[in-house]
Amino acid sequence: MSNSVKTALYIGGKERQTAEQMAIADPAKPGVVVGHAASATTQDVSDAVAAAKAAYPAWSALTPQQRAEMMKAAIVGVPDSPNPFASEDGAILSQENGKVRLEGWVDALVLQIRWNLALMHADEVNATKVLEPVPGHIPTRTTVGYQSLGVVSIIVPFNWPIAILGAALPHALLAGNTVIVKPPLTAPLSTARVVQRIAEKLPPGVLNVVTGPDANMGALIRNTDVAKVCFTGSVGGGKKMMELASASLTRVTLELGGNDAAIFLQDAILDDAHLDRLFAAIYDTTGQICMNAKRLFVHASRMDEVVKGLSARLEKTKLGYGMDPSTTMGPLHAPAQKKFVDELIAEAKASGAQVLEFGELPGGDLAGGNFVRPAIVVNPALTLRVVTEEQFGPVIPVIPFETEQDAIRMANDSWAGLAGSVWTADPVAANRVGGQLACGYVWVNDHGANRLDLRAPFGGMKQSGIGREQGIEGIRAFQDTRSISHLDAAVLASMHH
Repeated sequence: MSNSVKTALYIGGKERQTAEQMAIADPAKPGVVVGHAASATTQDVSDAVAAAKAAYPAWSALTPQQRAEMMKAAIVGVPDSPNPFASEDGAILSQENGKVRLEGWVDALVLQIRWNLALMHADEVNATKVLEPVPGHIPTRTTVGYQSLGVVSIIVPFNWPIAILGAALPHALLAGNTVIVKPPLTAPLSTARVVQRIAEKLPPGVLNVVTGPDANMGALIRNTDVAKVCFTGSVGGGKKMMELASASLTRVTLELGGNDAAIFLQDAILDDAHLDRLFAAIYDTTGQICMNAKRLFVHASRMDEVVKGLSARLEKTKLGYGMDPSTTMGPLHAPAQKKFVDELIAEAKASGAQVLEFGELPGGDLAGGNFVRPAIVVNPALTLRVVTEEQFGPVIPVIPFETEQDAIRMANDSWAGLAGSVWTADPVAANRVGGQLACGYVWVNDHGANRLDLRAPFGGMKQSGIGREQGIEGIRAFQDTRSISHLDAAVLASMHH
C-alpha cells in the first residue's frame, strides 16, 4: 500500500486534481512516504467557498428531517469494514499518523457514532419559543427561533482527525450549513478519502474537501462568505485562527489543548480495572489526545500504588510500527514533538525528580523514527515544564497532595481547563471536588476519550478553547437565533389608557 495512496480535492461535487502534490511522511520510518495529497492553490480554496455558498440556499431550505434522511444514507460505509484489521482507511491513517492500526479504524467508528447521535436531534433543530405580551409593559408577541449561518469551515488536527470531525461536521450540516473540511496538513490522506465518500452522497457543494499548505488556506477563515470556522488544534493555532477571523468577524469555535488533572482522593479504588482505565487515559495514542490525563494529583498515602500500577503496565509496552499487531505504542507524529517530549524528560531528570522510563527504542527501518520511551516523573517540582505544559506525549507527572483543597488548587493552577477527573469511592466527594474544577468535563473513576459521553457538550475553559461541541449545544453552535415580533394591538391599546 505504501506510497500508492493519492487523494484529490473535492469541490462542488467533483474530484479535482492539482498540479502540485504534498508528500506525506511516515513518522515511524525516516525517509518513507505514505502517499500524496492534493495541494490546493488559493484559487482552489476560493472555489470551494464559492461552491459551498452556491449550495447553501437549497440545503438550508430543506427541513432538518429531510437533511437527516440524506445524512443517514451518506454515512453508510464509514467505517469501511467491520473488521479493524481489514480497514484500508484505518491502515492508511496508522501509517500517516503513527497510531496503532486498531485506533486508525476506531477513528472512523467514532465519526459514525457521533454522526448518528447528532441526527437524533433533528426535531429540536428548528424549535421555537414564544414570548407572550406583558400587559402594561411589552405589547408584542415574539417568536424566537434558530437560523443556520451559511458556509462553515472545519479544520481538524492529525491525532484523531476523522473522529474529531464527528464532533462538528454532522451538527453543522444538520443545522443547515454547507461545509468545507480541511484535513490535517501532515496526515490528510485517510480523512480526505472518508469525507469525499460522504460528500459524494450529498448534493454537490454541501460538503467539500481541501488539502494544501497553510499559506493557501486563508480564505477558509478570512473570506467574508465564511460565516464560521471550527478549529481543533493547539493553543497557538487557536490564537492564530481568532486573529485571522477578526478581519472578517468570522465566528469561531476553538477546541484547543488541555493539561487535564486527574485527582486521586485517599479512598480511590486502585484495582486492575481502574488502573487499566488510568493507563489508557494517559498513554493512548502515545499521549497525543487533548483530553488525556496530563497531571496526576495523588493523595500522599496512595502514591506508591499509582506509580507501581502504571509501571507494571508500562513494562509490557512494545514500541513499534503501528501496522505491526504486536505493537502497543507507536511513534509521536512529528519530529518536533519528539524533540519537545525528549526535552521535558531530560529537564525532569536534571531537576533531580525520579524519572522511570520503559520499553526499548526500535531499530532497523524504525531507527530514527519519532519514538519516545514512555515515562513517569515522580513528585516533580510544580514549575517543571512536564507539569506546566501539555506534554502531548507518553510522559506523566505524578504529584502528591495532603488535603482535598491542595489538590483542587494545584489542578486549577493552569492555563488549561479542558477536562479532569476525580477518583474516589464516594460519589458525594466526587461531585464536591469535580464541581470545583475549572474545566468543561469531569469523569468520575475514569478519564479519557474512549469513555467520553458523546451526547454531552464538550469543550474547554480558559485557554482550552471557546464554545462547545456535541449534543444540542453543538448544533446551536452552528446557528444563530432569529426573533420575529408581532405587535399586539389590544395590549398596546390598554397601555394607552
